[in-house]
Amino acid sequence: MPNITVARRRNALALHRRFLEEAVAAGLPAKGLDQAFAKKIEISPSMWSQIKSSRPIGDNLARQIERHCNVEPGWLDKEDRPSEVPDAAEERFIAAAREAWRTANAKGKKELSGWLKKRAQDAAGNEPAP
Repeated sequence: MPNITVARRRNALALHRRFLEEAVAAGLPAKGLDQAFAKKIEISPSMWSQIKSSRPIGDNLARQIERHCNVEPGWLDKEDRPSEVPDAAEERFIAAAREAWRTANAKGKKELSGWLKKRAQDAAGNEPAP
């Protein structure tokens, strides 16, 4: 039997992540984005904080979130989206990679990029490019 509470939270976090990525890509500062997301889905920042940690998302709120995030009704209820929500280890890696990239000079950025491409190719079982 599907666990709708877990699926809804996971998918709501995926929508939140999408919102954050779009906001940062648009040049908005990271500070205050949780509050901005809560405003977008028309709930209080406190309620959003509770949802992120443990508060279940009821049917009416699920449809409200879907409507404001422009996804089809029932989107939050589907369990087939786990790859859209990163885990804590992935988030720590991304933060470390971002810090390494931002503090590196051009040579360091080239080395980082090459290293990551090689690891991705190795993981996929591909031969490295010359």
